[in-house]
This record gives sequence, C-alpha cells and structure tokens, in this order.
Amino acid sequence: MLAVARAAKAAGLRTPQRALMVAGQRQAVHAVRRKQPVLQRGLQSIAQTDRDTITRLLYSIGTKREVERYLRIFSSSSDSSNPAKFAVIKIGGAVLDQIDELAASLSFLYRVGLYPVVLHGAGPQLNGIIESEGIVPDYIDGIRVTDAKTLQIARRVFLEENLRLVNALEKLGTRARPITSGVFSADYLDKEKYGLVGKITRVDKRPLEASIRAGALPILTSLAESDDGQILNVNADIAAGELAKELEPLKIVFLNEKGGLFHGVTGEKLDVINLDEEYDELMRQPWVKFGTKLKLREFKELLDHLPRSSSVAVISADSLQRELFTDSGAGTLIRRGYKLFKHRSIEAVGPDRVRQVINDRDPDVLAGDQSVTGVLNELKNAPYTIYGDEPMDVVAVVTEPEEGPPSVVLDSRADDENRAWHFERADGSFTRSGKSLFWYGVQDVKEVERIVQGFEENGRIDRTYLPVGPAAPPHRAPSGVRQFSTLARRAFPGSSRGYATAAAPPTKRLALIGARGFTGQSLTTLLSSHPHLELTHVSSRQLEGYSLDEYTKSSLKYSNLSVEDVERMEKDGEVDAWVMALPNELLSKIGSPLILSLLYDTYDREELYSREAIRSAKRISNPGCYATSTQLLIAPLLKYVKPGVWPTVFGLSGYSGAGTVAGAPAVDGRPTTEPKVTPDSLAGGVRPYALTDHIHEREAGRHLARLLADPNGPMKVAFVPSVAPWFSGIMSVLSMPLNQRVTARDVRELFEAKYANEKLITIKKEVPSLPDFERKHGWTVGGFQVHSEGDRVVVVGGLDNLLKGAATQCLQNLNLALGYDELTGIRLT
Repeated sequence: MLAVARAAKAAGLRTPQRALMVAGQRQAVHAVRRKQPVLQRGLQSIAQTDRDTITRLLYSIGTKREVERYLRIFSSSSDSSNPAKFAVIKIGGAVLDQIDELAASLSFLYRVGLYPVVLHGAGPQLNGIIESEGIVPDYIDGIRVTDAKTLQIARRVFLEENLRLVNALEKLGTRARPITSGVFSADYLDKEKYGLVGKITRVDKRPLEASIRAGALPILTSLAESDDGQILNVNADIAAGELAKELEPLKIVFLNEKGGLFHGVTGEKLDVINLDEEYDELMRQPWVKFGTKLKLREFKELLDHLPRSSSVAVISADSLQRELFTDSGAGTLIRRGYKLFKHRSIEAVGPDRVRQVINDRDPDVLAGDQSVTGVLNELKNAPYTIYGDEPMDVVAVVTEPEEGPPSVVLDSRADDENRAWHFERADGSFTRSGKSLFWYGVQDVKEVERIVQGFEENGRIDRTYLPVGPAAPPHRAPSGVRQFSTLARRAFPGSSRGYATAAAPPTKRLALIGARGFTGQSLTTLLSSHPHLELTHVSSRQLEGYSLDEYTKSSLKYSNLSVEDVERMEKDGEVDAWVMALPNELLSKIGSPLILSLLYDTYDREELYSREAIRSAKRISNPGCYATSTQLLIAPLLKYVKPGVWPTVFGLSGYSGAGTVAGAPAVDGRPTTEPKVTPDSLAGGVRPYALTDHIHEREAGRHLARLLADPNGPMKVAFVPSVAPWFSGIMSVLSMPLNQRVTARDVRELFEAKYANEKLITIKKEVPSLPDFERKHGWTVGGFQVHSEGDRVVVVGGLDNLLKGAATQCLQNLNLALGYDELTGIRLT
C-alpha cells in the first residue's frame, strides 16, 4: 500500500479541491437520476477518472483479475437500505501514530466508492496521559479498570484522536464524520470488579448508515452509554466485534502496528489461525496472556456468531489494500476452518478415506464412466500429491510432470459446481462438448497443447480436448469463459494462505425464463446486488431483443430461448442454475444441475422444513405467497389443531398479487404490462375471489401435514383471499379452533421458540400493519389473542408478496442450493 499511496500522491489524487468536488458529486448522484446538469456530469467524469486511476494503481499490488473481482464483490455488497455492509475496520491506538499512512489507505477506499465503518482505540495515548498525571493503569484479565478520573481522561483522549483522524481524512478530500456516541448501549460489565466498564447490549447502526448515505466515512469510538445515561468504557476490540455481529460485513479487519499476531517464543508471524483446531491449545500457551488472550477470545466469539465462511484479518495500515484486493492477503488470518494436509501417498492419508471420497465425489465415477479401482490405478502412472483438509471436505490429487516447469491442467464437467471458481482464477480455459479445460502456470498455448497431448496419449483425459483451441459455438460463449489468457498470476513472497479475509465464493451463472411480471422484476432487482450470482440469460417471447432495465450489473437483453437452445446451453455448461415460471412437463426436459420453479408443485420452505434438503436439491419449487404466510402462521400451533375443525386463514393482498395483463406498447415499441386489477377498479374497497379451492389452500395443507407427528395424517386449511387497493403486501389473519385451552402468552412463546433464530421473521406484540412488511424481505407476526373461552386462537401475519412471498425466498433457495450463505444479497432492515 505504501507504494500505491505514494503513486497516488504523485498522480494528484490527494488534491483537496478535486476531492471535495467528487464528494459533492456523490451526494448529487442520489438526488438526480434522469436529467443531469453539465456541472454534475463533469463531476461524475472527475469521479470516474479518480476511480479508474486508483484502480490502475491497485494493479501494482495484485493482478487485474484479482482487483476487479474484489471491487465487483465489494461494490455490490451494499445498497441504500443497507449501506454499511462492506467492511468494519478497527484501528489500534498505536496505529493512530501513523496518521498520514492510515488516512491515505482509507482515502483509497473512499475514492473507489467503498465506505468502511471505522472504529478506533486510543490505549497508548490514554496510558501516556494518565501516567503523566500519576495514575497507574490497572488491568484485570486484559480489561482496563476504569474509575471516574480515568473515564474523564478517556473521553477527552477519544475525542481528540477521533477528530485528528477525521481532520487527516478531510485534508485528503475524503469526507468523514466523527461519531463519538449514540451507537453503543451497554450495562456494567462488573461494576465492583472493573468499575465504569460496559458490556454492549445493543448497537444502533442508524448513525453509521446516515453518515454513509451522506457520502462520509463514519469514524467511531468505543464509548457506550447505559440506560440511565452513564458513559461506560468498552474495549475497542470488543466494540468492533459487536459492530461486526450487527452489520455482518464482507470484511473484518483489525489494524495494529505490528501487522499481525506473532508467536511469543519464536517471534514468527502467525500466518493463519484455525480456531476450531488451534484455539484451545493456543489459550494454554504461556505466552498467550492479557491483551492477546482477550483478542483471541473475542475473535472466537465473533466468528462463532457469523457464517462459517467469515474470518478476521489482523494487518498493518500499509497492507490494507493488499488484504482487500488480492488473494494472498496480508498479516494474520483468523478463521474457524481446518488445516490443510499435503501427502505424497494414499497410504499417508488413509486408503479407505480416499476410496470413499472418490466413490462419493469423482464426477467420472458418479457418471458411471470410471470405477474407483480405475481411478486409483491411474494414480500409479505418475508421481502425485494429495491436498486436503482434515474432515476431507476439500480434496485435490495433483499429478506431477516428470520434467518441465510446474503446471496444473484440469478438466471439468459442465455440472461441476467448482467450475466458476476455476474460471475466475485459471490462467486460461476453453469449453468444448460440455467440458471445460483449465490450466495454471502455463502461458504458452502450444505448451498447453503439448501437455494435453501427453495426457491424452496416457489415457488421462479425453481426446475431446484436442486440438487445443476455441471451437466456434453457435451462440455466445458462456459468461466468464476465456478462450485463452496470458495473464500471469502473481503471489507475494512468504504468503501461504492463498486468500484474504474471506475467500470470495465462486460466481454462479443464472438464467431466468418465463417471469416478466412483477415477480420477475423484483427478482432481477435483487440479483443486481447479489455479489456472487450473475444473470446471463433472460428469456421472454414478447420482449426478445429489448434490454432488461431492472438488472444493473451488466447490459443484458431478452432472448427467446427454445427447448433446443436450452439443451445446447446445458451441453456447453453455460448456466449453473435456472429460474423458471414454466409448467413442470417442460421442466422435466431440462437436465440442469439446478432448476428453481416459480410454480408450486413440490418445494421446501426454509424456516419450516429442511434447509439440508434444499442444499442437496436439484429441483426446487418456490412456495406461493399466501401459502408461505399461512404455513408460518399455523406451524407453531400444529399440536393444538382440532381434527375435523380446520384452521381458517383470511388473506388480504395488494393488487400486484393478481398479476399482470398486456398493456399499450411503449414509445420504442416495447411490449408492456399493467396490473390485472387496479385500485380504481376496487373503488376503495376489497374484492374476495377464489372463495374455495384456492391453489394455496391445498398447498399449505399438504405441506403442513409433513410437520405432524404422523405425516400421513389429515391436515386441511380453509383459505379465503381478497385483493386490496395497495400495491404489494399480504395481511393474513388466522382463526384456529384449539383442542385444549391455552393463553395468549403461551401462543406467543410458541412462536418465539419456533422462530428464535430466523433473521427474516419479526415477532411483535401488536397486530402487524402494512408498513411492517411492505417492501421488506421478512415475515412479521403479532396480535396474539385467544378467545375468552380459551378454545380459539387468532394470530396475524404479514409479508410482501413480491419479496418474502416470491423473490426473496427464491433467492434464499438459490443461495442454499448453490452453497452460499442463505441471506447473501438480501439486505436485512
């Protein structure tokens, strides 16, 4: 980063006048979308120039591919509703002594449109002042004991250091906002033991989000307030951890002056700490004490709370760009994962373990083209190395050339879930006859052909790949597939961990067919902000040739795919998953590794049934909107269902739930749609419809039966829908006779127990109203009441029919089936 910062200075990127103009433009862009004044267009041009210049400078620390991939992921991580999802950066007090270098690193992020949430400590500065005043710092278990005098000094020091960092950023033209209170609420940790030290009970992210929306980096201190207004001191590492738990950012970075964590005896930097395997042993080491022990404990608690793919990087300020924009990263990576092993024989790993992995995962064995014995016999023909992790979740067998430079050539089937990962990282590749060939460490295509020729002669890969070179496909090449690449991959000396704070998951390619209405529009809008899904095809007979305006990641036009087109795309491996609103008889003709249907024959509801089943499924049907709310309302109460007297649900939906019809063509001739039911046609009232046998009535009853003690037992639901004059949002009222007496408190506790860990479910005491769920991703339930005779319960639930009732849960299902975190691309509010 030091070289990059100096280059930026030479390039004039620290010029305050230019930067202030850019900052002003950042605000204006949100306010003006269609007609832009000449001045604003000029400001945008300056902003883009700065971004392009900085991006080119970043190429000096990593490959262009790495930098652009991480920029794309980070830029799509946040939106206006959740702007603080990029990174939490905690700055150690000692790092503040490097204020210029620190400010330059943060300014770089600002110039490329990234807004980290920055929290700093001030321990060394505080110690210096209190020692000069004759106060001896006192620590217990690594926590500073804080009396009134110490707290008074701490408040002054935190404010001074906060303003010093803000001013350093402003001098570089980077807008920053000091936030020294209002974010953390706390109770006393242990007043008798630690004094005025707090344990954080709540994080209010609104001040942070307001700062980012205003175009300024939020700069926080770790002071908290109790309910009665008492200021409490909180360890900055702990505060940063609580902040990360609340925001769940893509990156979590701790900056210290040493640039990592170091072994207390050997003095060597710890490159990677795998907490699941090493934590207990580390905490027993005599050199792990005080602050180090506290840090490790807090890191473990933080990572236990976050998705398993999360991790923490401890680095120096001048390594920030390397950590964020390269695979090699910097400093110490702390994660939950496992150590990798490296063995040169099957016996060293365990023959039975290797045979099981080959039997369960080898694509040729699974396809019936090869046997386990055949694969093992092939390994005898050349030296090889086996890499893997302890639970054998990841295993690679790499055969080695007898002569020549080290290289890797890999062939992959179209249905290999790891292909996207290799497309991102390989030095070159091409696809032919449904298979892809990747190579690493080779820059000459003739050399690739020589290697492949040798493999083919030895029977190690199919003749399909020869001659090496691009075939002429009848349609455009798969997104992400490069015919050849001579881009050398770079690594930093001494780096061994292979990726930065969180290894970027592979990008998956998605096709959307048959959904051009409100649901399709909602889904494409969500996909625009998904960091790992790329929409590569969208098909509509009526809109063929027109652009898909709702998708903002790239320029995309509607096509009109035939069954033959789909079969050809399948063969060439163009798409990793399909989302379709087509009859099931047509879906059966598609052999894709994953199909998600927007129709309702068979499916899983994430919060009620089996997430594991979704993760392993190849055919998923998305639940219906009414059926989703109905099932969520009834599921916690199933043991109280009175046989023969079934629950009744009255549903009231916004008019978007009624669908669309063809409208008048647009000025450019584009076909349009309009609501099938309009507010005017409802004359201010509601319109009941499908009074019996609604499809969601059968759907809800059939699937709720799966949750009964006897899944074969009868389960019915009476359902009556109505359409209302608002656009989106479904209000569902459940009235259910009970087989025994319960209280309203009992009912609420049942819901709280059932949905305790569901982030998209909100439980409230009051009856939900439309603003509680309209245009939101979750389901809200409340208004728990029991009849005075104790024999009937009424509960009210609400969701947005286009989001949680359709597009949001479609994305939940896609995430689970494709191996991502379930809520990736879904902004929680």
